[in-house]
Amino acid sequence: MSIELDHAIVPARDAKAAAALLAALLDVPWSATGVGPFCPVYVNDGLTLDFDTADGPFPVQHYCFRVGEADFDRILQRIQARGIAYRSTPHGPVDRQVNTQHAGRIVYWSEPDGHVWEALTVSYARRPR
Repeated sequence: MSIELDHAIVPARDAKAAAALLAALLDVPWSATGVGPFCPVYVNDGLTLDFDTADGPFPVQHYCFRVGEADFDRILQRIQARGIAYRSTPHGPVDRQVNTQHAGRIVYWSEPDGHVWEALTVSYARRPR
C-alpha cells in the first residue's frame, strides 16, 4: 500500500464557520459534526480536513490544493464573489492577481484565523529541478 495523507487537523476560533467557508470555496461537502469535536471538510475521497475549535494561540498554517484549470476558475470566482482578499504570493500584499510564474496558475488567500490557503494548477513543489 502506498502512503497517503488521510486527514489533518486545522485549528480555528470557530470550527464550524471556518469549515463551512472552505467547503463553500472548494465546493466540497462538509459537516458541522464529525468524529470527536471536529467539523470535517471532505476535500476528496482520500483527504478530510478536520476543523477543531482552539481556545488558545495556535500557529498559522499553509494549506495548498492542486486543482484542474476549470476548478481553479470556479474557486477564484467564488473567492471574488464573497469579496475575499486574494493575492499572487503567500505573504505579500493583497494585489488581486494570479501568479503565473510556475507554468500554471496560483492564488493565495487567508481565512479569518490567518491560515494561508493556496490553489494551484501545476505543482511547483513536485517538478524536478
